[in-house]
Amino acid sequence: MADPRRARLPCPRVGRDDVARTLLVGANVHPRRRDILWPIAAGQHGFVSARQVLDRGITRGALNQLVHRGTLEQAAFGVYRFPSYPVSRADPYMLAVLWTRAPEAALSHETALDLFEVSDVNPDVIHVTVGRSRRLRRRAAVPYSIHLDDLAAPQLTWWEEVPITTLSAAIRQCIDVGTPTYLLRQAIDNGDAQGRLTNAQRDQLTAQLNERASATPPAQGDI
Repeated sequence: MADPRRARLPCPRVGRDDVARTLLVGANVHPRRRDILWPIAAGQHGFVSARQVLDRGITRGALNQLVHRGTLEQAAFGVYRFPSYPVSRADPYMLAVLWTRAPEAALSHETALDLFEVSDVNPDVIHVTVGRSRRLRRRAAVPYSIHLDDLAAPQLTWWEEVPITTLSAAIRQCIDVGTPTYLLRQAIDNGDAQGRLTNAQRDQLTAQLNERASATPPAQGDI
């Protein structure tokens, strides 16, 4: 008679999630910390902020340990990234939003026009809007232009999982800061053609742009 103690146990099924977790995390990493942080990073192109880490009960010492072991790398002040996460064109924009440490932060202004591909704008910085009460203090130079405004929920949307202002809100912002008129006419026309603007928004933005144009002398290159 076979010894029941030597009977073979059923082999556990290994799913794709189990394999992914094994591949995505380096050896000797506390599994609970990994399991806490990875879902957050997966929704943010591989990034997590220090505040998000601490809010999940992970200490600064444990965070430093994850960096030391190579599970995370520091992408900017207060922002970390899983190096095993695939790189995408959205990375610098997600980093800019998280760098502000403001949960309401969103891409805006000419950056939004550029990403929506409605205008020939070519911003040399990434524009981000945060709430008016924010006071950002950073010593190092960064390629960001931070704007203060209290945006309402209908003025916000998403671009490749990164928060961004709607096209109508971005055009209004650009009217206020002086983006050349011809670039904004492009944005209105293309946004209308793409269905990103309602007829009412198109007409209101056109009227605001015409009012600005009549009140100020045209800049070089304006039409």
